[in-house]
Amino acid sequence: MHFFNLRPNFSGCIPLLDLAQRQNDNFLTLNAMNKVAELLEMAPMRVYEVATFYTMFNREKVGKYFIQLCGTTPCMICGSEEIKATIEDHLGISNNETTADGLFTLREVECLGACSNAPMVQLNDDFFENLTPETTRALLDACKEGKMPQLTKWGSLPMNGQLSCEGPMGKTSLNNPPHAPGFGMRDDMDTMKVTDEDGKTTEEARPKIEPVTVKTHMMY
Repeated sequence: MHFFNLRPNFSGCIPLLDLAQRQNDNFLTLNAMNKVAELLEMAPMRVYEVATFYTMFNREKVGKYFIQLCGTTPCMICGSEEIKATIEDHLGISNNETTADGLFTLREVECLGACSNAPMVQLNDDFFENLTPETTRALLDACKEGKMPQLTKWGSLPMNGQLSCEGPMGKTSLNNPPHAPGFGMRDDMDTMKVTDEDGKTTEEARPKIEPVTVKTHMMY
């Protein structure tokens, strides 16, 4: 197999599989994967290889609220096993099972990258961190009522009142004033070229994106 002959349109495989999954109740059917292959002019097997390699793709139906519980070392040390037991007891399911009403699926996964706020879960796209058995039950009950808690401006929600990832002692480092915007960045990252209807090209300031609006910009 000659991997160096991959066509540019193949790079759309992961984004299109993600879009197809979101449009199909958060899992991929064979028809959805075949449609992606058709759109990208790829062999279906190539698409299957991608969908089966990445754990972000679900090939079986999951609940409306897909709970991915981090069980890697930092979370385990900070109590992920207790959080797992709390979820199982509260929902009456075990790992890799879905509740009878189709609302929740629980899956233990490897590191989700929020180690400083362990233990945590990813609920669909959102991170809920610094969990305790009490806040875990409260989170699950809120989901049952269709009232997921609002995230902070940073796009996650520490459940212990923190704003982001500062520790229980508050901010203890990085106390110096921050550098001005753009420090250490390439100059061409701050602007973008825009062509008007007359074909005239100018440079304009690149719009800034707030972390909490990332899902909106990505059309989630």
